Amino acid sequence: MGALMSVDPYPDWLRPPVGGYTADDLDRLPDLPPHTELIDGSLVFVSPQAKFHIRVILTLHMALAAAVPDGWESWPLMTVKLDDRNRPEPDIVVVDSASDKGLGQTCFLAKDVLLAVEVVSPESRTRDREIKPRKYAAAGIRFFWRVENVDGRPVVYTYELDPASNRYTPTGIFHDRLKIEHPFPVDIELS
Repeated sequence: MGALMSVDPYPDWLRPPVGGYTADDLDRLPDLPPHTELIDGSLVFVSPQAKFHIRVILTLHMALAAAVPDGWESWPLMTVKLDDRNRPEPDIVVVDSASDKGLGQTCFLAKDVLLAVEVVSPESRTRDREIKPRKYAAAGIRFFWRVENVDGRPVVYTYELDPASNRYTPTGIFHDRLKIEHPFPVDIELS
């Protein structure tokens, strides 16, 4: 009888290398689940999203795509390389059109991002409210929006980067209608 072969039921990437993964590893690791993020060198897997989350992403993305000035583009669900150990996936980003590297592009660089939007989900509250905004600010992303589900309706919290503190400063809370002038004029019915 031949020797029994032990088959490891888990992919190799479940065991991170010493020091963690790098942002570029996300493009090289085989069979990662969709929408895997990298936070501080660790892989973060996304749970299936609720209809609320998807509906808000689609509504905001379409409104932003229609409102962005020439030279800018709105993209849903693209990762952003903040540094070598952080590559989160905001729900929406507005990026410089010149950052387009073609159809094979898998991420944007933080320097090309004007606005990052996160729609908070129950399993990502701490990441979306605390960790990601802090990292986006440190990377120099000028505008950040956080969307919360309040009784089944979206509430948008808007922020702008304060260059003196390198932290986000609140600029508004919008319940029924998001009407702002910065980073560009936007008027979105939230209901």
